[in-house]
Amino acid sequence: MSRADRYEYRPCVGTMMINALGEAFVGKRIDNKEGDWWQMPQGGVDDGEDLAEAMVRELAEETGVQRQHLEIVHQLEEELYYDLPEELHGKLWGGKFKGQRQAWFLVRFNGSDSDIDLEAHKHPEFCEWKWVDPDLLPELIVPFKREVYETVVAGFRSKLSSE
Repeated sequence: MSRADRYEYRPCVGTMMINALGEAFVGKRIDNKEGDWWQMPQGGVDDGEDLAEAMVRELAEETGVQRQHLEIVHQLEEELYYDLPEELHGKLWGGKFKGQRQAWFLVRFNGSDSDIDLEAHKHPEFCEWKWVDPDLLPELIVPFKREVYETVVAGFRSKLSSE
């Protein structure tokens, strides 16, 4: 991919947050009326923002989880890309991007379920949440992000134990 092509993708961070049992957090998006799709927290990176700080910020906005309840375990070495389906072109992110390029983090959640607050931000993104086996993640996400989730699960597999 050329450097110019890279800028056609919105810079983003994604987080696989796991609990003490090795289960991954997923939320059901408020704005998805088309199906029963669940996703891990993700969001845009501001210009000049450190990726780890962007991840912590986005996680707090989407889940209410604060930094003191997190341990960063690993970051995938390469960014992962996905393209939006045709029906979404021009409708998201001001029409500036054809997809996202994502830096993915694995974090261990050391808090309790009561530390999760989907309404912590003035614009909630999730209406429900649950803990799931990481192997189920690709089945839960919208189809156009499935390959990314398969890569994320494979990339973090060796780090998922609670050692």
